[in-house]
Amino acid sequence: MKTSHLLFTVAVIGGTGKEGKGLVFRLARAGYKVLIGSRSLKKARSNAAEFSQNLGSNVVIYGFTNISAARKADIVILAVPFSAHKDILENIRKAMQGKLLIDATVPLVPPNLSKVQMPPAGSAAQEAHEILGDGIQVTTAFQNISSASLMEEGTVDCDVLVSGTSEAARSETIKLVTTIGFTGWDAGPIENSAVVEGLTSVLIGINKKYKSTSAGIRISGVNNSAVSK
Repeated sequence: MKTSHLLFTVAVIGGTGKEGKGLVFRLARAGYKVLIGSRSLKKARSNAAEFSQNLGSNVVIYGFTNISAARKADIVILAVPFSAHKDILENIRKAMQGKLLIDATVPLVPPNLSKVQMPPAGSAAQEAHEILGDGIQVTTAFQNISSASLMEEGTVDCDVLVSGTSEAARSETIKLVTTIGFTGWDAGPIENSAVVEGLTSVLIGINKKYKSTSAGIRISGVNNSAVSK
């Protein structure tokens, strides 16, 4: 991993939610400059101040509105409930031009969260690509890691599958995944995001069935040294 990669500013849209907070924690601990995006500027700033107080003076975290965070960042991670997915993407579309979106959203439809229910576009990531257009690279990652696991200090027993609109975008995403402490795997084109997102409902069902909170996935049978760093 090149140190220069940490010079990127990463915005987490939905950074005040459970999954978003976990990603902010991991990114800040790894050395990224992190922008928390929220519909509420007050809430974003409050969360940023809380993280800064808890993690110490070495972290760089600021709170902004969603549009401002997307505009100021090099890479944007979207971690919002699927019910807000479309509206937020349309809201930040102009600010996203020429940037990379890492979509961590899962199309969960209450009340049956353990049932796979994909949107008409095929997946949340494909919906994002349709809304944002070809000028914005879209990848998908982090759907199969629980918020509780993201907030853990040590190694998490879960891999990250990365699909996306180009090999270059997937490679850039895997660099970020690796930097914050996970093994990332190139899972192919963005159409494959349907499988990755669908696994979340399967894992939710497993957690419910076996009274767990942190079911995850591991890729076996491949030498880890073959994974891009």
